[in-house]
Amino acid sequence: MASRTCAKFFLSVICNKVYCASGKDNGFGNSYVWAGSLESGIQIGTHHKKPVMVIIHKSWCKACKNLKPKFASSTEIQTLSKHFVMVNLIDDEEPEGNTYSPDGSYIPRILFVSPKGQVDHDIINEDGSSQHKFFYSRPEQIAKSMKKVIQKYKLEEFNA
Repeated sequence: MASRTCAKFFLSVICNKVYCASGKDNGFGNSYVWAGSLESGIQIGTHHKKPVMVIIHKSWCKACKNLKPKFASSTEIQTLSKHFVMVNLIDDEEPEGNTYSPDGSYIPRILFVSPKGQVDHDIINEDGSSQHKFFYSRPEQIAKSMKKVIQKYKLEEFNA
């Protein structure tokens, strides 16, 4: 509880310097600090040189509904999330075009955006489908990709 309050305070300090609004968890967990929109998340990430984790999901999607409680309760993802700006986009918040659907518009999709604001197509679910590279169904798969992002951008020392 104290860490969540501290994280929300930190986000509010960031928001004083960079425009953003605190986002909704949409079922992915209120222990995370969510950016209010994709635009504000990318702006915060580039300003603070942090990668952005983008979750694209739909309210009616069974796979999305199955992932939410697993994601919300994952202590590993919660720990890793401090290295990221977290964004989750539901229903009509999904961006148009191919930038955030590089291999299709299936859901849920989790993509990572570099600290320079570019979608990183190299970070994929290596334990998943070769057709749906950004589909994740288990927290371990997500944490594995998060660790790769941390290592790739060498944000700080990280011991798995």
